[in-house]
Amino acid sequence: MSVSELYSQYTRVWIPDPDEVWRSAELTKDYKEGEKSLQLQLEDETIREYPIDVQSNQLPFLRNPDILVGENDLTALSYLHEPAVLHNLKVRFLESNHIYTYCGIVLVAINPYEQLPIYGQDVIYAYSGQNMGDMDPHIFAVAEEAYKQMARDEKNQSIIVSGESGAGKTVSAKYAMRYFATVSGSASDTNIEEKVLASSPIMEAIGNAKTTRNDNSSRFGKYIQIGFDKRYRIIGANMRTYLLEKSRVVFQADDERNYHIFYQLCAAANLPEFKELALTRAEDFFYTSQGGDTSIEGVDDAEDFEKTRQAFTLLGVRESHQINIFKIIASILHLGNVEIQAERDGESCSISPKDEHLSNFCQLLGVEHSQMEHWLCHRKLVTTSETYVKTMSLQQVVNARNALAKHIYAQLFGWIVGHVNKALHTSLKQHSFIGVLDIYGFETFDVNSFEQFCINYANEKLQQQFNLHVFKLEQEEYMKEQIPWTLIDFYDNQPCIDLIEAKLGILDLLDEECKVPKGTDQNWAQKLYDRHSGSQHFQKPRMSNTAFIVVHFADKVEYLSDSFLEKNRDTVYEEQINILKASKLPLVADLFHDGKDSAPAAATSSKISVRSARPPLKASNKEHKKTVGHQFRTSLHLLMETLNTTTPHYVRCIKPNDEKLPFRFDPKRAVQQLRACGVLETIRISAAGYPSRWAYHDFYNRYRVLVKKKELANTDKKAICKSVLESLIKDPDKFQFGRTKIFFRAGQVAYLEKLRADKFRAATIMIQKTVRGWLQKVKYRRLKAATLTLQRYCRGLLARRLAEHLRRTRAAVVLQKQYRMRRAHQAYQRVRRATVVIQAFARGMFVRRIYHQVLREHKATIIQKHVRSWLARRCFQRLRGAAIVIQCGFRRLKAKRELKALKIEARSAEHLKRLNVGMENKVVQLQRKIDDQNKEFKMLSEQLSAITSTHATEVEKLKEELACYQQSQGGDSSPQLQEEVESLRTELQRAHSERKVLEDAHTREKDELRKRVADLEQENALLKDEKAQLNNQILCQSKDELAQTSVEENLLMKKELEEERSRYQNLVKEYSRLEQRYDNLRDEMTIIKQTPGHRRNPSNQSSLESDSNYPSISTSEVGDAEDALQQVEEIGLEKAAMDLTVFLKLQKRVRELEQERKKLQVQLEKKEQQDSKKIPAERPSSDLDVDQDADLAYNSLKRQELESENKKLKNELNELRKAVADQASEHSAAHGSPDSYCLLLNQLKLAHEELEVRKEEVLILRTQIVSADQRRLAGKGSEPNINARTSWPNSEKHVDQEDAIEAYHGVCQTNRLLEAQLQAQSREHGEEVEGLKAQVQALKEEMDEQQQTFCQTLLLSPEAQLEFGIQQELSRLTNENLDLKELVEKLEKNEKKLKKQLKIYMKKVQDLEAAQALAQSERRRHELTRQVTVQRKEKDFQGMLEYHKEDEALLIRNLVTDLKPQALAGTVPCLPAYILYMCIRHADYVNDDLKVHSLLTSTINGIKKVLKKHNDDFEMTSFWLSNTCRLLHCLKQYSGDEGFMTQNTAKQNEHCLKNFDLTEYRQVLSDLSIQIYQQLIKISEGLLQPMIVSAMLENESIQGLSGVKPTGYRKRTSSLADGDNSYCLEAVIRQMNSFHTVMCDQGLDPEIILQVFKQLFYMINAVTLNNLLLRKDVCSWSTGMQLRYNISQLEEWLRGRNLHQREVAETMEPLIQAAQLLQLKKKSPEDAEAICSLCTALSTQQIVKILNLYTPLNEFEERVTVAFIRTIQAQLQERNDPQHLLLDFKHMFPVLFPFNPSSLTMDSIHIPACLNLEFLNEV
Repeated sequence: MSVSELYSQYTRVWIPDPDEVWRSAELTKDYKEGEKSLQLQLEDETIREYPIDVQSNQLPFLRNPDILVGENDLTALSYLHEPAVLHNLKVRFLESNHIYTYCGIVLVAINPYEQLPIYGQDVIYAYSGQNMGDMDPHIFAVAEEAYKQMARDEKNQSIIVSGESGAGKTVSAKYAMRYFATVSGSASDTNIEEKVLASSPIMEAIGNAKTTRNDNSSRFGKYIQIGFDKRYRIIGANMRTYLLEKSRVVFQADDERNYHIFYQLCAAANLPEFKELALTRAEDFFYTSQGGDTSIEGVDDAEDFEKTRQAFTLLGVRESHQINIFKIIASILHLGNVEIQAERDGESCSISPKDEHLSNFCQLLGVEHSQMEHWLCHRKLVTTSETYVKTMSLQQVVNARNALAKHIYAQLFGWIVGHVNKALHTSLKQHSFIGVLDIYGFETFDVNSFEQFCINYANEKLQQQFNLHVFKLEQEEYMKEQIPWTLIDFYDNQPCIDLIEAKLGILDLLDEECKVPKGTDQNWAQKLYDRHSGSQHFQKPRMSNTAFIVVHFADKVEYLSDSFLEKNRDTVYEEQINILKASKLPLVADLFHDGKDSAPAAATSSKISVRSARPPLKASNKEHKKTVGHQFRTSLHLLMETLNTTTPHYVRCIKPNDEKLPFRFDPKRAVQQLRACGVLETIRISAAGYPSRWAYHDFYNRYRVLVKKKELANTDKKAICKSVLESLIKDPDKFQFGRTKIFFRAGQVAYLEKLRADKFRAATIMIQKTVRGWLQKVKYRRLKAATLTLQRYCRGLLARRLAEHLRRTRAAVVLQKQYRMRRAHQAYQRVRRATVVIQAFARGMFVRRIYHQVLREHKATIIQKHVRSWLARRCFQRLRGAAIVIQCGFRRLKAKRELKALKIEARSAEHLKRLNVGMENKVVQLQRKIDDQNKEFKMLSEQLSAITSTHATEVEKLKEELACYQQSQGGDSSPQLQEEVESLRTELQRAHSERKVLEDAHTREKDELRKRVADLEQENALLKDEKAQLNNQILCQSKDELAQTSVEENLLMKKELEEERSRYQNLVKEYSRLEQRYDNLRDEMTIIKQTPGHRRNPSNQSSLESDSNYPSISTSEVGDAEDALQQVEEIGLEKAAMDLTVFLKLQKRVRELEQERKKLQVQLEKKEQQDSKKIPAERPSSDLDVDQDADLAYNSLKRQELESENKKLKNELNELRKAVADQASEHSAAHGSPDSYCLLLNQLKLAHEELEVRKEEVLILRTQIVSADQRRLAGKGSEPNINARTSWPNSEKHVDQEDAIEAYHGVCQTNRLLEAQLQAQSREHGEEVEGLKAQVQALKEEMDEQQQTFCQTLLLSPEAQLEFGIQQELSRLTNENLDLKELVEKLEKNEKKLKKQLKIYMKKVQDLEAAQALAQSERRRHELTRQVTVQRKEKDFQGMLEYHKEDEALLIRNLVTDLKPQALAGTVPCLPAYILYMCIRHADYVNDDLKVHSLLTSTINGIKKVLKKHNDDFEMTSFWLSNTCRLLHCLKQYSGDEGFMTQNTAKQNEHCLKNFDLTEYRQVLSDLSIQIYQQLIKISEGLLQPMIVSAMLENESIQGLSGVKPTGYRKRTSSLADGDNSYCLEAVIRQMNSFHTVMCDQGLDPEIILQVFKQLFYMINAVTLNNLLLRKDVCSWSTGMQLRYNISQLEEWLRGRNLHQREVAETMEPLIQAAQLLQLKKKSPEDAEAICSLCTALSTQQIVKILNLYTPLNEFEERVTVAFIRTIQAQLQERNDPQHLLLDFKHMFPVLFPFNPSSLTMDSIHIPACLNLEFLNEV
C-alpha cells in the first residue's frame, strides 16, 4: 500500500504529547507525498497542524482499528509501536481492570494497588492443564507453561520476574510459587510445598522494607530453585540471595522504614518472653526512626510478627534459636542508640560506662562490656615491627559502629537464609527444577550510588540474555515454518557490559583503587575519565568532577562516586569481630567464625551445581578479601550460567503511578518502565520481521468474505488463502506463506481489516436498501388492505341497517297478532273457570248431604249397641251378686260347725299335755329371739320412720299437686285416667330423654374418635412434610463427610414414620370397635324399652365384677381419664356418677391386665429365644403340649373360682331375700305401702338373673375346657398312628457310632431343657394362682361395696332408683361386651401365635432334615460303597445357595475379582448381588454368624480390590455400583423390617432373613456405594472434561456464525487446522450416551443415574462458565448464540432420556444466563435493569467480569462502556454474593440411595455356567 492510501481522510494517528506522551488524532484530509504538514483533528475536536520533517519524512504512527484494541497479546496488534502498546495496556487496565497482558513471550503485570479475587484455589485449578494462549493472561498461565514444558521437554525452567520497586515483583513470584505448590503437591510427608510458601514471610520480614515507591519493597534479589522428582512433585527448594541493601540498617530516607523485622519486634516487645530484650517503641530507636512515620497504613506489625514466628517454627527453627535471632536484632537497635561523646581535642571520643544501650547490647550478644566499649572508640594499626592502638574521631566511631551493625545484620541474614535452605533441602534425588528469580529492575534516582550501579549492571546482563532469547525464538519460528529470513538488527548491549566488567573496566578500576592505601573516590573517578572517555557508553558530566554517566539500554544514569570505595570495601574492624567471636552465645560466635555454619546449605542438582550467593568470610588478611563488587560479579555470572541452561519465562512488573492509588494510570511512568524492562525492544524485534501470524484455518474463517464465489468451490483452504492474498496485496514482501501459518508485515492485517470492513459496509448498504424497499412495500400493502377493509365495513353497515328496518317491521306485525290472540284467550279462560267453580260447588253440596245421612245412621247403631250391652251387663252383675250371697251364707254355716267341734276337742286333758311338753325350752328360745327381733325391729323401725316421713311428705306433695290439678281441670269426670296418661307421658319423655342422652354420648364419642383420627392423619401429613423437608435439607447442605449421617437420619425418620402409621391404624381399628359397641348397646336399649313390665333397677355388682383376664383395650391412661372427665362434664355430675365409677374401675382393671399381659409376653419371648438358641431344629410338639396343659390348668382354676363365687352369691341372695320379705311384711302391716317391697323384689330378680348369666359363663368355659381335653387326648392318640404311617427318609440308613453319641448328647440336652421349661412353667402357674386369689379377694371387696350401694338405693326416690337402674344396666352390658371381646381377641391371638410357631418349627425341622440329608449325600458322593440308597423326592428350590467354607475364596474370585461385566450380557441385571444374597441367606438359615461375617467381609474387600485395579474403567465401576446397591436393597428388602416389606409378595416374604440383623453391614455397604459413586463420577468427569471447552465454546455448532480475531504470539489450541485436538458437541453427547447405556444395561437405579447426570451437567456448567470468565476471545455475541444452541441440544438429550428433572436443569442455569447476558443489549439503564433481573444465578463479580471481557468480533458492534458497568455494579450492591469469581467444578453433590425393592424372587434366578460356580448347591 502507498503512503497516500494509508494516510487518507478519517485515518487515525498518534502524535506526541508532553502530558499524555501520545495522543490520538484524525486526518481531516488526504495526505499527499511531499506535503510538509498534516491537518489533524484531536479527540476534543481541536484542529491542529502537525509538521513533518522533510528530510526524514517521519510520519506519525497509525492507530490500530478499534476491534484490535484491548487484545490479550500486544503482538496481535497490526501496528506495533510504542503508542499502540501504551494505549492497549491503558484500555485493559482502566476499562477492563485487567492487570496482565502478553507481549510475545513476556507477561506484562501492572500493579493494581488493590486486592483482586483472581488468585484463589479455583483459579489455580482453572489454569491447571490449560495451554498458555487458551486463557486470559495471568501469572498462573506462565507458571503452568513452565511446569508443562519441564514435564514435556524434561528441561529446567526459570521464571524471571523484574521491575522497579513497588511494581509487584515479590507478589508475582509468591503467586508463582503458590501455583507450583498447589498443582504439583509434595512427594513425601514433609509438606515441602508449605515450607516453600512459609519461607516468604521470613524473607519479607528480614529483607523487605518500606520505600517511597513501595510499602513492601524487596531490598535484595533472590533466586529460588524448586526441585521436582520424576513424577514432577516438589521434593525440595533452595534459595540464593543477591546484594542485600545493608545501608538501610543504619540509614533511611524520609518517609521510608528500616527492615520490617525491627518494627515487628518492637510491636511485640510487651510479650513476657521478650522482656529481656529491653525494647520499647520503634520511635525510641535511632535506626528505626530516621524516616519519620514508623507505621504503614493497613499493616499490623504485631500480627505479621506472629506469622513470622509461625513460619520459623514450620521451617524447623527451634524456639531457642528464634530467641537468639531476636536478641541479635534487638542488639542492633541498642547499638544504634549508644551515645558517643567527642573529646575536646576532636581526635578522640568516648562512651559512658553507664550507657544503658551498650550494656543491653553486650548482654544480649554475650560479650565483654569493657572490651566493646574500648574497641568501639579505638582501632589497631599493625605494622611489620609494632602494633599501635589509635583513637578515632567522632565521625570515624559512628562509621565503625554503623559498619558493625550492618555486618551483624548481613551475617544474620545469611545465617537465616542458610537455615531456610536446610529446611527446604531434601535427600531425594532431584530430577528437574523451576527457578523463580525475583530481582530488582532498572533504577534511576536523583542521587545514584553504588547500590544502583550494581542493580543496573545486573539488569544489563538480564536484558542481554532476554534479547538473545527473543531473537532466538524468532529465528526458530521462521525456520520451523520454512520461511526465508534475513538477520534482524537488534540492540546489543555487550559494549555497555564490557564497560562495566571487562578488564580495566569500571569494577576492575574500583577494586584496584580499593587496594591502594590512600585511595579516594575522586582518584577513582579521575581514572575513569582517563580510561573510558572515548567509550560511547561512558560520559563525563559538565558540572562535576566526582560523577560519571553510563549510557544503559534503558536510559542514561549519572552516578555520584562518593562512598563507592567504602561500600565496595565493606570494612569492619577486626577487633570488634574478634569480640563477637568470643561471645557466650553459640549462635553469635558461629556467625563470625570462618567457614563454620555461615554458608547456607544448598540443594544439589543433577545438572547445575548450586553455590551460595555470598561466599563465607575468609581470614582477616585484607589482601585476600574479596570486595563487594567482585562478589556481586561472581554471583551474577553464576546466575547467568544457571539461566542460560534453563528455558526462561519473563514477567515484567509495571508500576502505574507513584502515589500507589488503585487503578490509576500515569502514561509517563508507564512508558519509562516499558522502555527500561525491554517490552518495547520485544515489540521492535517482532515488528522488524513478520509480527502478525495467522493459521490458514483462522485466516480463511476471518477473511472468506473477500474470497470470490468461484474460488470457494476449491476444497483446499491453503490454496484459497494464497490466491486471495496474491490478489489483494500486490507486494509479495509484505507476507510469507509458512508451513502452517501465514506471516504478515506490520500493518498488513490492518489493511485486510479495512478491506473486510469495506466489504461488510457495501453488503450492509445493499441489505439496508433491500430492507427499506421491503418495508415500504409492506407499508403500501398494509394501507391498501386497510382501505378495502374500511369499504367492506361501510357497505356492511348500510346493509345491516336495511335488514334491521325490515326485521323491526316484521316484529311489529307479529306482536300485534300475538297481543290480540292473548286478549281473546284470556276472556275464554275466565268464562271457563267460572263454569267449573259452579259445577264443583253443586256437586259438593249433594255429596255432603248423603254423607251426613250415613253418619247419623252409623251413630244411632253405635248407641243401640252400647245400650244393649249395658243392659246385659247389669243383668249379669245382679245374678252374680245373688250367687255370691248364697255362697257366703253356706260357707259361714259350715265354718260355725267346724269351730264348735274344735272347741270341744280343746277342752280335753290329753291335748293340754301334748302342748306343755318342751314348752320351757321353747320359751327360753323365743325370749332370746324376741330380744333379737326387738333390736332388729327397733333399727328397722327407725329406717321405716325415715322412709315413712319421706313417703308422707311425698304423698302430701302429690296430694297438693293432685288438688291443684283437679281444681285446674274443674269438671273432668275421669281423674284416674288423666293421671295414668300423665304418668305415661312422663315415662315416655324420660325414655326419650335417656335415648337422646345416649345418642348424644355416642355422637360425642364418635366425633371425638373422628377428631382424633383426623389429628393423627394431620400429624402423619406433618411428619411426611417434615420428612420431605429433611430430605431437601440433606440434598442442599450436604457435604461428602455428612452423607453417612444423612442416610442414618433418613432411616430413623422412615422408621418413626412407620411406627406412627402403625399407631394410626390401631386407633382406626379401635374406633371401629367402639362404634360397633355403641350399635350393640343401642340395640339392647331398644329391646329393654320394648319389653313391657320388665324394667329393672340392677345393682352395680355385675359391673364391678370382672373375671376376664383377656383385655383388648390398650388406650393410654391419660386418654381414658380425659374421656371419662369429658363425659362427666357433658352428661352432668349426677347422671354420670356411676358411669365415671365404671370407667375408672374399668381403666384400672385394664391397666392391671395389660401389665400382666406384657409380663407374660416378655416371658414367652424369652422362652422362645432360649428355645431358638439351644434347639433350633427341635420339633415343637412338647412345647405345644405344655402350652395346652397350662391353658387347661388355667381354665379349670377359673371354673372352680366361678362356681364357688356363684354359690356364695346364691346363699347371700337367699338370705337377703328372706330379710327383705320379713321387713316388707312388717312395713306393710304397719303402713300399708308395698312400693319399696316391689322395688326390692325387682332388684332381687335382677340379681338372680345375674347369677343365671354367671352360670351360663361357667357352662361355656366348661364346654371349652372339655373340648380342649378331647382335642388333646385325640392328638395324643393319633401320634402313634402318625409315627406308624410316616416314612422318614433317614429311617433306614446306617447310623455311625459318632452320630449315635451326638444324638444321645442332644437328647440329654433336650431333656434338661424340657425339665427347666417345666420348672419355669410351674413357677409361672404358681404366680398365676396367687394372682387369681388376689383377684378373688378384690372381687369380695367389690361385692361388699355393692351390697352397701344396694342398701343405699333403698333410700332413693323411685325416679332416682329408675335412673340408677338404667345406668347400672348400661354399665353391666358394657362390661359384658368388653369381657367377651377381650376373650375373643385373646383366643384369636393365641390361635394365630400357635399356628405361626407351629408352621415355623415344622418348616425348620423339614429344612434341617433336608439340609442334613443333602450334606451327607454330598460327602458320600465320591465314596464307592455298596449301600442301598433310598430314592428321595426332589423338593423345590428355596432361593438359597450352599457352599463349603473352603470354597469361599473361589466364590469371591469367580464372582467378584475375576468377573468381567461382558460375561453377564443378556442375563439378569445385578446377578452377582442376587447370588451373594442367596449365599448369605443360607448362612443365616443355618445360623452360622461366622460364615455371614466372612462372606460379607470378603465381598466388600474384593469389590474394593477390583475398583482399585480398574480405577479408570467406567463400565467396571458402574457394574459394581449397581451390584453393591442391589445387594444393599436385598439386605433391606429381606431384613424382616416391615418398613421395607410393603411391596413384597408372599413368596418374597418367605425369603427373609430369620436369625441375623445385618444393619451394620448395610451401613458399610452404603458407605462403599458412596465411594464407588464418587469413583464413577471421577472417571466420567475425567473423560468429559477435555471435551467440554472445545465442544461448548470453540466448536462452530452453527457454521459461519463466529468470526476469528487476530491472534498474537500466544496461540489458541482451537487455531489448529480443522481442530485436530478439538471436540464437537456430538462427541460429548456420544460420550454421555455411552454412560447412560452402560448404567441402564447394568441395572443401576434410575434415581442414581439421575444424580450422576446432575453431577456431570454441573461440571459442564462450571468448566464452561469458568473458561468463559477467563477468556476474552470467547466473550462475544456469537459465542452466546453458539452456547444457547449447545445448551438446547443438551436439554433435548435430557428430555429424550427422561432425565430432564428440575435438579438437573437448575445446574445449567448460570451458564444459560451467561449466554443470555452475552446476547442482551448493553447500553441504556433499562438494559441494566433487565440484566440485573435476568442474571439471578450469576454473582455480581461474574456479571461485571463478563461485561469487562465482552469483545466485539467486528467494528459494527460497540464495546460495553465503563459507565454501563458502573450502573450494573450500583444496582447489584445489595446482593450478598459469594466472593469467589469461579465455580468449584470439583464440588460434588451428596448422593442418595433410595430404597428400590426387586420384583424377582430368589428361586426364579438362574446361574449361568460361564460363572464357574458349580460348587454352589441349590437348597
